[in-house]
Amino acid sequence: MEQPLADRLAVVTGASRGIGRAAALAFAGAGAHVIALARTQGALEELDDEIRAAGGAATLVPLDLKDYTAIDRLGAALNERWGKLDILLGNAGLLGEIAPLTHLDQPVWDAVMAVNVTANWRLIRSLDPLLQKSDAGRAIFLSSGAAHKCLAYWGPYSVSKAALEALVRTYAAETATTPIRVMLVNPGPLRTRMRAAAMPGEDPQTLRPPEELAPHLVLLASPEWDETGKIYDFPQDKVLTPQGPA
Repeated sequence: MEQPLADRLAVVTGASRGIGRAAALAFAGAGAHVIALARTQGALEELDDEIRAAGGAATLVPLDLKDYTAIDRLGAALNERWGKLDILLGNAGLLGEIAPLTHLDQPVWDAVMAVNVTANWRLIRSLDPLLQKSDAGRAIFLSSGAAHKCLAYWGPYSVSKAALEALVRTYAAETATTPIRVMLVNPGPLRTRMRAAAMPGEDPQTLRPPEELAPHLVLLASPEWDETGKIYDFPQDKVLTPQGPA
């Protein structure tokens, strides 16, 4: 079996379910050693069992992404053990509440921004030195169409994903002359727990499963991928250039 990520080291956040779990399994199947991050120890252990049963390898890191000093410790630990990082998949995210902006409580807003924006900045800050040591560092972050649609009642999620896109595009610009390639991904509507929470009346069987997206994430994570600062739109299966100011 072809292994495009053979001997690569990949950090995956939100690896216990949904897109993160599917990506972790696909990365491991493609030959990567997966550093799987999630809050739930039991779900991580189930993921590890599945990876190992398929002949792959993983290291489990139970971690709450709001614990920013733990993200710093992660970078230090990876540097001590491996001295580099090849792939960062920033997948973890919070939906928050579907409610008018004027009805939101501060803790809801703060939690969404903490996980969807600040944690990804802290991951970049902590792990960039390790990605710089890779011959082909790849950083991939999951966005959403909500960043651009700005629908009523989706305020925290939409704002956080718009901020994430600005963060990631800035990082791409700052690493453009290095071997690092930085991409955003719009997964579209997939059969995930977050989607079910956002659209409770929707039939999940009408949606594509995260496993269909996973091979595309493997491609973006591979050393052969050479585009940066763009968005891979899964519903269209196209790479799009974000529209900047005139």
